[in-house]
Amino acid sequence: MCRVTPEPKAEAEPHAAWTRVRLARHPKRPHSLDYIGRLVTDFEEIHGDRSFADDPAIVAGFGTFEGRPIAIVAEQKGRDTKQKLYRNFGMPKPEGYRKGLRVMQIAAKFGRPVITLLDTPGAYPGIDAEERGQAEAIARNLREMARLPIPVLAACIGEGGSGGALALGVANIVLMLENAVYSVISPESCAAIIYRDSGKAEQAAAALRLTAEDLQGLGLIDGIVPEPLGGAQNDPDGAAESLREHLRARLDELAVLDGPALVDHRFAKFRKMGNFFV
Repeated sequence: MCRVTPEPKAEAEPHAAWTRVRLARHPKRPHSLDYIGRLVTDFEEIHGDRSFADDPAIVAGFGTFEGRPIAIVAEQKGRDTKQKLYRNFGMPKPEGYRKGLRVMQIAAKFGRPVITLLDTPGAYPGIDAEERGQAEAIARNLREMARLPIPVLAACIGEGGSGGALALGVANIVLMLENAVYSVISPESCAAIIYRDSGKAEQAAAALRLTAEDLQGLGLIDGIVPEPLGGAQNDPDGAAESLREHLRARLDELAVLDGPALVDHRFAKFRKMGNFFV
């Protein structure tokens, strides 16, 4: 084997990456329920993890997409103050991840594809979540999603925050909306650690390579979903139709694979990430 050194790429302009972060966090940007309402018919939500409680930060259930029965698991932020508090600002707790996994396992039993929508600043870091096994719940989702013998598609529609998003992101196909971001840490937290100054978040955003273009270039995602001019918040219907087209095409691609082939496809996809050897 020989080592292949990737060609150096020019680092993104700080303001360009930060613009994407701001658009991903735009207060009027469509959230998961906005897309579910436009893309999924006959949606029936499932509540609770059958262990502790329901977590409104994750919406999960079954419905029909383009004539296909599917399962959908999505992270949901709130719009106004009341909703933000109810949805815990889109930060799931362990029971949310366990609810999502419960729905995915039911989908596997009945041979339904799974679509996940990622939109969270990160998993909830509170003491109560840690006491109920936050890290274990995320780790279990990573393991069990890797084993699902059904098509799994993930779409990052806003913020893809660290393990909080990755816990629903182990998919055969990972898509990102044009102005979404996906990163191991928020720019503010990164700046506080690296530069000892959270005010340098704009600089950290560029260094993190968190835009859709960056991640596609690194081979970490499989496609970019175009947004209407100025961002999805300017035309939610147009953004939903763009996402519909990409999800439909990718489901058609995966439909020819059987269960073991889907698992192998998913394993190979994640196994080669960060590998620069041939």
